[in-house]
Amino acid sequence: MKIRPSAIALFTLACSTALPALAIDYPARKPGLWEIQTGDGTGAKGASQTVQQRIDAATDKALRDMGQGMGKDSCSKQELRNEGGKLVVDSVCKVGPTTATTHAVMSGDFSSAYRMESKSSYSPPLMGRAEGSAVMEARWIGPCKADQKPGDMVMSNGMKMNVLEMMGGHKKQK
Repeated sequence: MKIRPSAIALFTLACSTALPALAIDYPARKPGLWEIQTGDGTGAKGASQTVQQRIDAATDKALRDMGQGMGKDSCSKQELRNEGGKLVVDSVCKVGPTTATTHAVMSGDFSSAYRMESKSSYSPPLMGRAEGSAVMEARWIGPCKADQKPGDMVMSNGMKMNVLEMMGGHKKQK
């Protein structure tokens, strides 16, 4: 399986942005259907992915809790602060033998749209890369569809999965 450079940056982004509540807590996302586009920040063809995810309060909390657990075990530094209405995250985390140092900035209102930009450096290089970047843009697209349950995610290729079920330990929700 070939892992794209954007996947490295997005993995680091996920680890560094799903942090525990520190001095500032992440705003809760509006319940409903969200479209989330991720990419490597270069605009390169094939470097972006779009998914749709059903979010409710329990799913949002479960995802934050998962990130909190990941960060607790792998990050020596996790700082979250508000700078001029934007959330800024600085982290230093281990990804195998590599130390990933990440700076991310999030903006938006979390009820209709938000954007996150991240830059990371890897020492020693991770899969041959010393640096990476990622951009995530999310927008609320409306109420959930009747056949969707909390945590459902539809990938750009049409594949459907439920993140709560994949995380394990979470009961299936109706």
